[in-house]
Amino acid sequence: MDERTSKASVLIVEDDAHISGIVATHLERAGYACTSAFSGTEARLVLEGAQARGEAFDVVLCDLMLPGLPGEEIVKLIRAANAATPLIITSARTTPADKIDLLKLGADDYLAKPFDLDELLARIEVQLRHRACVEAPRPDGDVLRVGAWEIDRAARTLTAGGVDVPLTRTEFNIVELLAIHPKKVYTKQELFELAWGEPYAVEDSTVSVHVSNIRSKLKPSGTDGYLRTVWGLGFKLAIDEGA
Repeated sequence: MDERTSKASVLIVEDDAHISGIVATHLERAGYACTSAFSGTEARLVLEGAQARGEAFDVVLCDLMLPGLPGEEIVKLIRAANAATPLIITSARTTPADKIDLLKLGADDYLAKPFDLDELLARIEVQLRHRACVEAPRPDGDVLRVGAWEIDRAARTLTAGGVDVPLTRTEFNIVELLAIHPKKVYTKQELFELAWGEPYAVEDSTVSVHVSNIRSKLKPSGTDGYLRTVWGLGFKLAIDEGA
């Protein structure tokens, strides 16, 4: 295990003490530093304390059915504090509609309960690899300007028509890919494999939900029309058509 992974911190938000203990033990054996919160209220206190110290967890695992404060509210708190924090939802809700709702909450990934511990470990490692890639140093002045968009690839920020657009890490990856090759049509499989960095093995709705989330965030800037659906193929950036 590399030095980065061995020092990674994980917040486990799970009200079932037995499940929380098993997950923490497995991750600690793999070299992770784990902090457990057994209610939504406790999770909020832990997150606020970390933020006050200028710290942040490398990955957050969050159940949805929590006492005190529901998991959905914890997701909102995490996204308000740091849009790029890798967030994996664990839930017994497994229908396609439920999974879409989880992605709309701002989750980067999800695991249906009961889950395999080794699969959980693999999902965490994928999230950390993504973070390592996006945090790699880039040349100064590495800014993309397309239409009314200004994308700072080093700072991982998007400004649209002078409006700051808060994006999750996955959403930024999608926007960056589309902006690098304007008017190129990306299939859902291409977008998923390039943005997530892993083989495409999910429902088509996963990519569509993320694109829908991006459009919603772009509406105040009037540039949501930049993201065009090419029916039967995928998505593209269409500045001339969307302006």
